[in-house]
Amino acid sequence: MARFSRIEVAVKMKEIGIVPVFFHSDIEVCKQVIMACYKGGARLFEFVNRGDFAHEVFGELNKWAAKECPEMILGAGSVIDAGTTSLYIQLGSNFIVSPILNAEMAKVCNRRKVAWSPGCGSLTEISYAEELGAEVVKIFPGEQVGGPEFVKAVKGPFPWSSIMPTGGVKPERENLTQWFNAGVHCVGMGSQLMVKNADGTFNYKAIEAATENAISIIAGIRNQ
Repeated sequence: MARFSRIEVAVKMKEIGIVPVFFHSDIEVCKQVIMACYKGGARLFEFVNRGDFAHEVFGELNKWAAKECPEMILGAGSVIDAGTTSLYIQLGSNFIVSPILNAEMAKVCNRRKVAWSPGCGSLTEISYAEELGAEVVKIFPGEQVGGPEFVKAVKGPFPWSSIMPTGGVKPERENLTQWFNAGVHCVGMGSQLMVKNADGTFNYKAIEAATENAISIIAGIRNQ
């Protein structure tokens, strides 16, 4: 069962402004990355459903996170069907993110009051997702569907829409300023946030610093 309600998820997305997105088959690497983001101030984390046994990694991670970083809201992303949605909800996922809009997924999430953010690329999809109960809709791939200008255009006729772009978001002031001035609810950020060393291993201190810096930039933009 989810530890956080869908209302709490939506509010925290808005408050923090960033959702780190990550997958690794090694659970110890995942733990280190999640902890680095947590120390940097992130309070939501999207674990990407990628490859065989990904759900097993998530199940163990979620139990670990509840003890080691209890304020972290862990969810599952890249989920594309109702069956997989049910699987992750059974493992305690606090939210479900998808690159597509699938109405059957909405039904599964709504029955259990779990936050659901489907991937949308048009006004029609965004409107349908909201009709199906999505509080925060994902635009994906963010840069390819039109970037900040797309968000700005959507917010004209749909000022009530809460939008989370993933893809094309960077932990840089100029980039984040464009997205948040366009009116996004929060942003999802993957590889741009996950800093690596020269040998290809993850630099956890740098990930922590990048997360903290991005959250600080977002707070500054909102206070302008």
